[in-house]
Amino acid sequence: MSQKSSTSRRRFLKTASAAGAGLILPYHFSAAPSLAFDTGSANDKVNIGLIGAGGMGGGNINAAKKWLNLVAIADADSQRAEKMKAGLGKGKSDVYTDYRKILERDDINVIHVATPDHWHTKPLIEAMYAGKDVYCEKPLTLTIDEGKLIRKVQEETGRVVQVGTQQRSTFDKFVKAMALVKEGRLGKIKKIQVAIGGAPSSPALPVVDVPEELDWDRWLGPAPKVDFRSLVREKGRPQTNGHYEFRWWYEYSGGKLTDWGAHHVDIAIWALELNGQNTQPLSIEGTSKHPVEYKDGMPVQTDRYNTATEFNFNVKFPEGAEVVIRHDTSNGVLIEGDKGRIFVSRGALKGKPVEDLESNPLPEGAIQAVYKGFTPVQNERRAHWANFLHCVNEKKEPISDVHSHMRMLNICHLAGICARLGRKLEWDGKTETIKGDDQANAMLARPYRAGYEIEMGTPAKVGS
Repeated sequence: MSQKSSTSRRRFLKTASAAGAGLILPYHFSAAPSLAFDTGSANDKVNIGLIGAGGMGGGNINAAKKWLNLVAIADADSQRAEKMKAGLGKGKSDVYTDYRKILERDDINVIHVATPDHWHTKPLIEAMYAGKDVYCEKPLTLTIDEGKLIRKVQEETGRVVQVGTQQRSTFDKFVKAMALVKEGRLGKIKKIQVAIGGAPSSPALPVVDVPEELDWDRWLGPAPKVDFRSLVREKGRPQTNGHYEFRWWYEYSGGKLTDWGAHHVDIAIWALELNGQNTQPLSIEGTSKHPVEYKDGMPVQTDRYNTATEFNFNVKFPEGAEVVIRHDTSNGVLIEGDKGRIFVSRGALKGKPVEDLESNPLPEGAIQAVYKGFTPVQNERRAHWANFLHCVNEKKEPISDVHSHMRMLNICHLAGICARLGRKLEWDGKTETIKGDDQANAMLARPYRAGYEIEMGTPAKVGS
């Protein structure tokens, strides 16, 4: 980073926190934040490079645009990249097909990875080695072993990595629910029900010509080389094995278990942690339904969606708690303790402990106590970015760090393996392996396609 760029970046972050903008706040700040904010001069914005110019990338950059200067965009789809350039890039962003061009730039110190799931780990690790701090979309990985590597590299490099589980920054719902847990209003947690809804199926999708604007080989990246498939419908987006619909193919995602699961299972494990309980699972078992036949954990048919459409899993923990992950009831998280229970979702926070807040409010600082000392604002996307940028400036651990994220995401991945093999799995938290099951352990990792391996490097000096 140039001296001028570094000075500008520090000036912006410190000015925003000191001015009471209500978004980048000192960690000791405890007053209610204001939603009125203005970062002032464009020269005070943080230069950011975007990898993946789809809906999530655009939505996140838009939410934080007051603080960010989008100077570079990389995407395998040139049409998406150019659209982002014309909009949030104000026509001035540089556009690349190869994201590594962004990592080479020393005028960019923050990266946003908003690619499909199978493309998260490789650019994230390479960005950390390049000396960049990263906001990466969830789920952080496609496999459990990728998570081990990410944690190792983050510790080596000291880079700040925020995972896009923005529910951790929803002040009036999830953060307040966690404060109730930490304050002991529910007592010892016995059971948490995580409801995330089912997933769609599809008919056979025909092989079609790749759209001219899409570099299909690069979109596939580390995943196996396959044909592009698409079926246009009268209503809704096309059913494909690319773009948004990638999440219904295990080659690129874990289906609903790592899509919504990465949000709600995260809340469940966060609650257990705040309750002082061991969050390493002992076992997972349950039932599931797939839209295709599976043999030895692999789909027999390759021309249609293949992730689980229905499921009901039970996860056991050392101190007697259990987490149920299911598709067939109201979306949200039901937390049951020996003193009370609450239900929290993106639209509600209810239960007697919530009602009791009227006569017995949370003590001052209770929200900050679960939010690592930071005061979130009402808009969860902006708050999540505010937390990230503050932590970049102060070199602190963000609210959704890679280590807590992988503790919960391992459970989502284990649920996927359990679904595909159709049997109970027992987990060894010390070695992070599945006990006595070679076939299941072989599914903790997936090979990277030749030419798309992770480029390991030497950690860049923190603060550079």
